[in-house]
Amino acid sequence: MEMFFYGFMQRAFQAAFLIAVIAPILGLFLVLRRQSLMADTLAHISLAGIALGLFLNVNPTFMTLVVVIIAAVIIEYLGSLYKSYSEISIAILMSTGMSLALVLMSLSSGGSTTTIQQYLFGSIVTISQPQLYLLVALFIIVVVLFFVFRRPMYVLTFDEDTAFTAGLPARLMSILFNVITGVTIAVIMPIAGALLVSAIMILPAAIAMRISNSFKWVIFVGIVVGITGMFTGLTVSYEWGTPPGATITLIFIAIFVITTVTMKIVQQMRYKKSRS
Repeated sequence: MEMFFYGFMQRAFQAAFLIAVIAPILGLFLVLRRQSLMADTLAHISLAGIALGLFLNVNPTFMTLVVVIIAAVIIEYLGSLYKSYSEISIAILMSTGMSLALVLMSLSSGGSTTTIQQYLFGSIVTISQPQLYLLVALFIIVVVLFFVFRRPMYVLTFDEDTAFTAGLPARLMSILFNVITGVTIAVIMPIAGALLVSAIMILPAAIAMRISNSFKWVIFVGIVVGITGMFTGLTVSYEWGTPPGATITLIFIAIFVITTVTMKIVQQMRYKKSRS
């Protein structure tokens, strides 16, 4: 029994490391593109995909991937309609995703409610070996795409008009980024939970941006923060018997608060020193 539990915890820490690398990379671009709420939106849409899969008796993971890919394209289309108000597309799809999930849940059998709740809260401790393999594949894809497209994505993120003038396929790149983000959330959601997956993606990047101004260093610091928060949260969760996803999120929030206060104190000390 002890060896069985040890196997689960070993996979949990392996998954935590993979998520800690993936999340800051995508999270940073979401923050810089002012799309922080997209992670939450895609999580809501993923719930609709899961509910639809259960309703149609189709593999929920497969159906979720199909739904988030379609949603990623729709988000880009709506964003082009409301260029000055990009958050409108996110708000529309967030409400649509949750509404569809609730309606499909009510039309499905009672057992689907329990399954939906598992996706809502998730548990990295109960991750299976196939889920870990899927996460490894996603890790490889995200890291490779980052190193190949980091410069074009940097230009697209900060100046879309320049990217278009330079001949970059700005619309296609934006759609592909949304698709990769959606697929990532669909894979991470059963592990971290739909209610917390956006926090795990955004907070490491937000903390890293407080510490460093360099794009490369923000990625590196975000990964370090991600690993620290994920591993610390898992350890605290194991010791105190608290939900892993919620504990990890609270650890990230604590790191954010400590970082913000520390940076504020350092800035005040530098200001006083410059005045003296």
